[in-house]
Amino acid sequence: MENYYYYIGGGVVLFILLLCIRVVPQANEYVVERLGKYLKTWGAGLHFLVPLIDRTANKVTLKEQVLDSPPQPVITKDNVTMQIDTVVYFKVFDAKLFTYGAVNPISALSNLTATTLRNIVGELELDDTLTSRDTINGKMTEILDSATDQWGIKVNRVELKNIIPPAEIQNAMEKQMKAERDRRETLLEAEGHKAAVITRAEGDKQALILAAEGERDARIARAEGEAKATLLAKKAEADGLAALKAAGVDSAVLELKKYEALIAMANGTASKIIVPTDAVDMTKANVMFSETTGLGDVTPAAPKAVKTKKGDPCCD
Repeated sequence: MENYYYYIGGGVVLFILLLCIRVVPQANEYVVERLGKYLKTWGAGLHFLVPLIDRTANKVTLKEQVLDSPPQPVITKDNVTMQIDTVVYFKVFDAKLFTYGAVNPISALSNLTATTLRNIVGELELDDTLTSRDTINGKMTEILDSATDQWGIKVNRVELKNIIPPAEIQNAMEKQMKAERDRRETLLEAEGHKAAVITRAEGDKQALILAAEGERDARIARAEGEAKATLLAKKAEADGLAALKAAGVDSAVLELKKYEALIAMANGTASKIIVPTDAVDMTKANVMFSETTGLGDVTPAAPKAVKTKKGDPCCD
């Protein structure tokens, strides 16, 4: 029987010892109180809790947490009421301050976030609020981080999740954006038309320049061809005269050739030809020579007159 009580007593002691053993997980801290007073903060690992004297006052996680606040009505400087909801990223850096700094630190952080947002946006107009998200985020992060140090909370960043203006403001903004898009479309069409006209004008200009250059080249080619033709004609004429001279033709024949060339130049048209005096004198000399000697005369001689005998009147 004594052994039975011995085993029961040993089992109870072992059970109490097991209940007094505490294992703190990684990234967590336990705040321990002894007789209602703060004793220590346990980090990750194995710890022993004195039964009936010590107790775990709070279990705090050191991981980064997210506080998603519901949309808050905020009034801007120009009296426009809009709904803004925020997201706060924070973590606990001191479990003791987090446990004893505020009754409900998360609720206190949520309310502080709402009031800070109203104060910052209340100094801005609607357009500035819509375009200054980064500025608002930075100011809120700085203010909240400084205010929550006494709660053992480190605010890493604050983000404006949604900014919802009133319905009439949204309609006006949509109309403004549509007008802006129409203006940009008109400007793009005008710029495209301008570019097309300029390109077309440059093309016409280039075409005229190329046509003028082609006409110039054609004229130069025709002029060169005519000059070569004239040169060849003169050369042929000079070669003919040189051949006549080499054949021993006298100056009279050469003068006649010149005269024939002048007649050929007239080309059968009613043109006046001024014959040099030397050519006229030469022609006259040739005619007189032909008439005197009979050489070169192709005109047949006139027949001689036949004399008829007169009858003898006495005998007849």
